[in-house]
Amino acid sequence: MHRRDLLAAAASLAAAPMAAAQAQPAPGGTLRVAMTAGDVPLTTGQPSQGAEGNRFLGITLYDPLVAWDLSRADRAPSLKPGLAERWRVDDATKKVWTFDLRAGVRFHDGSAFDANAVAWNLAKLLDREAPHFDRQQAAQAGLYASNIARWRVKDARTIEIETKTPDAVFPYNMANIFYSSPARYAEVGNNWDRFAERPSGTGPYIGDRFVPRQRLEAVRNGEYWDPARRPQHERLVLLPIPDALTRVSALLSNQVDFIEAPPPDAVPRIRAAGHNVVTNAYPHIWCHQLSFQPDSPFRDLRVRQAANMAIDRAAMVGLLGGLAMPAKGMITEGHPWFGRPTVDLSYDPARARRLLAEAGFGPRNPVRTKFIIAPSGSGQMQPLPMNELLQQNYRAVGIELEFEVMDWEALRGRRRAGAAAPENRGLHAINNSWAFWDPDIGLLGPAISPASGGSGFNWGGFQDARADELGLRARQTFETAAQDAILADLHAHLVDQAMWIWAVHDVNPRGLSRRLSNFTQAQSWYQDLTPIRVG
Repeated sequence: MHRRDLLAAAASLAAAPMAAAQAQPAPGGTLRVAMTAGDVPLTTGQPSQGAEGNRFLGITLYDPLVAWDLSRADRAPSLKPGLAERWRVDDATKKVWTFDLRAGVRFHDGSAFDANAVAWNLAKLLDREAPHFDRQQAAQAGLYASNIARWRVKDARTIEIETKTPDAVFPYNMANIFYSSPARYAEVGNNWDRFAERPSGTGPYIGDRFVPRQRLEAVRNGEYWDPARRPQHERLVLLPIPDALTRVSALLSNQVDFIEAPPPDAVPRIRAAGHNVVTNAYPHIWCHQLSFQPDSPFRDLRVRQAANMAIDRAAMVGLLGGLAMPAKGMITEGHPWFGRPTVDLSYDPARARRLLAEAGFGPRNPVRTKFIIAPSGSGQMQPLPMNELLQQNYRAVGIELEFEVMDWEALRGRRRAGAAAPENRGLHAINNSWAFWDPDIGLLGPAISPASGGSGFNWGGFQDARADELGLRARQTFETAAQDAILADLHAHLVDQAMWIWAVHDVNPRGLSRRLSNFTQAQSWYQDLTPIRVG
């Protein structure tokens, strides 16, 4: 069966209110969320702050055409209809995608969502000549929209989007593009800064009060087009609190109800106070993306393999209070994309020393390298103590590691710039944790070389002919099982090549006030806040 057939089948399942939800009391209360980000994500439609921004601003105030089903905790989420009821790719070219839009959807300002609004939003991201083109939003969406060549409105409820090359994973990318109101933009004088203060999307929450670097408050959208996702609380408050201990203190003192990434040693205190800590497996890896620039010692496969084998992952899991799993690559074992690597990158300091010696390094000539890290950020777990442990592990085998520490959003700017950028000269890795919920983000983007059409996900400039060949085949394979097999071969090859330094997989801990109920932690980077009840 073709992937597009599976998606069409999913699209036929229309959203309907759940009987259980109908029996619940009227929504009430305020849900106060402490994010790990240092600032409120960009509110104009295409959020900043990485995928955390998408989680807290993208799927709250806004919607994508293609969404994730986050309603289950017992399995990995799949794609489902969002603002598009169904989609399909042209059989002849494999490049023209037709999206049939949902009828009756309105932006928060009351204006209609239609195909012209979709075209207007694509232009704000991709058409530099458009009067409403926004560099800030374009920078955030560039990695998802880079393969879009053109678009055409067929009628009010139908839009065609053509990709530059055949791309079987294109619907996954569309799950990361969100839609702002053209009417609100005109209403605020065609000014994105003023739009940020009065955002208008189609999402389950309506922006109410925005204070940069402090908070965003939103109210329940009682007319939201999907009754199953109408919030079960009246207000949502998003607070940027990058310091982990400050987030815990805020939960324990009843200043917030929901915190991201509590430090492991705080978990007993949270539970002793009667609150809950929830975890679940999800597609996320704490890693260091390596540079392959001329000055990088990691151009040598033996050094890359040694850098992986030097990591005491069991000690790192212990440091995290058990809230992690040792990694054997980008993908978790048991996942359809894990494959069969022939090289075991597990902890083996003796072998790491031998590999470094073969590469010409030793006690009198250690590998000298410098990594970019941040003290906190979207999915970064506990980066400072984790990197300090890594530094100790490396010194024990003959790698002298220094750090350049910067704010999370500044680090993301360095990642977007690429390892070859002047500001990254002399820096050989970047500690940007990564997700693999879709093929493009998880494998294809990081592995395909720029010369073969790779995206900005390939920070270090990794180039490998076998990876390029497998990546191209995966993009051109529209049948799910066949594509999964290709991706498994690709992942196995990337592990053998030690493309990155892979340390541990996160288990996504969150602290929830005892006042909260009905939260389902999906096996996903994204989480749906709307079902949460406060009281």
